[in-house]
Amino acid sequence: MTSATFWDNLLELFYVLIGLQLAYTSYKVFTDKQNSKRIGSGLFWLDLGLLFALGKVLPTVISGLLVVCLGIITIFNQFEVGKFASFSMDHLLASAKRYRNWVFFPVLCLAVISMLLAKFIPGSSKVAIGLAAVIGTGFAWVIFKGSAKATMAESDRMIQAMGTSGVLPQLLAALGVIFSLSGVGTVIANAIGGVVPEGSRFFGVVAYVLGMVIFTAIMGNAFAAFTVITAGIGIPFVIANGANPAIAAALAMTAGYCGTLLTPMAANFNALPASLMEMKNPYGVIKEQAPMATVMILVHIALMYFWAF
Repeated sequence: MTSATFWDNLLELFYVLIGLQLAYTSYKVFTDKQNSKRIGSGLFWLDLGLLFALGKVLPTVISGLLVVCLGIITIFNQFEVGKFASFSMDHLLASAKRYRNWVFFPVLCLAVISMLLAKFIPGSSKVAIGLAAVIGTGFAWVIFKGSAKATMAESDRMIQAMGTSGVLPQLLAALGVIFSLSGVGTVIANAIGGVVPEGSRFFGVVAYVLGMVIFTAIMGNAFAAFTVITAGIGIPFVIANGANPAIAAALAMTAGYCGTLLTPMAANFNALPASLMEMKNPYGVIKEQAPMATVMILVHIALMYFWAF
């Protein structure tokens, strides 16, 4: 077995594990008699679990039909987020005093371990986050005296709390690919070509960063913007002028997140918090984030210009 095959198989294993967790959530929803729409909600999670666990072997037509079924369930309002018992505030305060900053350790493991794996073990980047999650979960069990049962229960709670928005990253990433294949990137490249001076690294960088910010603001997510803007602006106007592809692409993605801070289309980040906190101004979160987002846009332009070349 080659190294590439090993990492591909391990990646597929993680997809299967996610599918099994979603299937468990489906079972919990089906048996939740307090959920008035448990049939539709359970089918939603079971459908998504099948896509994750069997996506590699399912015929494309079947996968497409399963995705359509997800849409049908939500269109006909047959999905409902489950209700969970609230935690005791006294218990939470006692746990906070007991564990203090150790509560952050498993989460920090995700970032640190995934970065180390991707940097020092060739080919592991595609599964680095999955491996880091497994290791971080192990640390959590040791620190908090956890168990597999508790982990599954809390994973189920988190999945149900996210609701249908949990599939948004996958849908937006697919949308970006569709836009790219349909030629949107070529249209953008032709439009930018008439504005950006040929061979200008600086204006190419400005166009790449601002393109990511604006398109992310329109789409509500940087995943959808990345494929289109990189194909239409990044490759012909930045990378073709000698920029390091890895550095330029990484900075372009984080530049897109600046657009996320500025748009109500990013409902999970901007509209939902304003609603939950009952803010008078529904755009209050965006208003507070806008100055920092503007500064970070300028920082990204500088970093890409001086670091990528």
